[in-house]
Amino acid sequence: MKSLGVFILSFFLGQGDFEKTEPLDAGKHTRTIEIAGVQRSFIVHVPATYDPRKPTPLVLALHGATMTASLMESFTGLNKKADEAGFIVVYPNGTGPGNLFLTWNSGGFAPALAKKKPDDVAFIAKVLDDVEKVVNVDKKRVFACGLSNGGMMCYRLAAELSDRIAAIASVAGTIAIEKPEPKRAVPVLHFHGTEDKLVPYSGPDKKVAAVMKFAGVEDSINAWVKLDGCDTEPKISVLSASTDKHEVTRKVYSGGKDGAEVVLYVVEGGGHTWPGRPFGGGNLLGAYTLNINANDLIWEFFERHPMKE
Repeated sequence: MKSLGVFILSFFLGQGDFEKTEPLDAGKHTRTIEIAGVQRSFIVHVPATYDPRKPTPLVLALHGATMTASLMESFTGLNKKADEAGFIVVYPNGTGPGNLFLTWNSGGFAPALAKKKPDDVAFIAKVLDDVEKVVNVDKKRVFACGLSNGGMMCYRLAAELSDRIAAIASVAGTIAIEKPEPKRAVPVLHFHGTEDKLVPYSGPDKKVAAVMKFAGVEDSINAWVKLDGCDTEPKISVLSASTDKHEVTRKVYSGGKDGAEVVLYVVEGGGHTWPGRPFGGGNLLGAYTLNINANDLIWEFFERHPMKE
C-alpha cells in the first residue's frame, strides 16, 4: 500500500502521471509515451542485480522488420545476459498497421513511403528521456544493438544521436541512410552471414531493391572506418568452426579517434540470424551458428567503449 504522502502527491499530480515516473524495480515493465500525437510502447527489462543507487548501463535492442519488441526479446535472449552482466535492456516497438509488421525509419525506403514514416530518432531520444526518469541510467554507457532493419536503425542512431549513444552493434543490418554524419567517432560492431537472403552481404539484389536501398556490408564497414578515423587495414582472425560448420572471420579496424574501433564478424554460410541463438528459418532466414555468441561479444564490445569525456 502506498504511503499517505505518496497518495497525496499522486492526487495533486494526477494518478496516471505520477505512476508513470515511479522508480522501476527489477523485472519486466511495459511503458508508453506519446510522440507526434501517437502512443508508442516499449519494454524495459531491469536486471535482478539492479541497485538504484548506482548508475547502470542501458542497451537498446531494436527488432527487425515485421517483428515486435516481445519477439526481439525472445529471439535474442538478451535478458539472460543483462541479468548476468547487470545492464538494463530496452526493447522499443517500431510502427506498422495495427501495431503488427513493425518497421523502423532507418532510411532507404522509397520517397513516397518514407514520407509516411515517423521520426524514429526523435522517438528513441524520448524513450531514453522516459527511462532515465525511472531508473538510474549511466549516461556514458548507453548503447544500441539491432537486428536487420533494427541494425540499420542503429547505424542511423549512431549518425544522428551520437551525443547519447556510446556505441552500436548491428546484426544483419547495414547502412541505409545516404550520408551519415555523426558528431563524434562511434564504435561499431557488425555481424553478417555471407548467405543472408534478406539483407544480402553485397547489398540489395533486384528483388530487395524494390522495397528499400541499403549499402552492402563491406561498403558500410569502410564508410564507418573512415568516419571513425580507423586504420584501413584490419587485423584478421579466422575462428575455428568448433560447434558447427560455419567458419567465422573477425576483422578489427582499430586506431580510431578517441579509441574508436570497427569490428566485423563474417559468418561463412550464415543467414539472417543472431549468432549464438539456435533459430533458423529454413529458406527464409537461413543457417545460424553457435561458434560465436553475439550477446557475449556485444557486451564485451560495449564494455570497452563507454562515451568519452
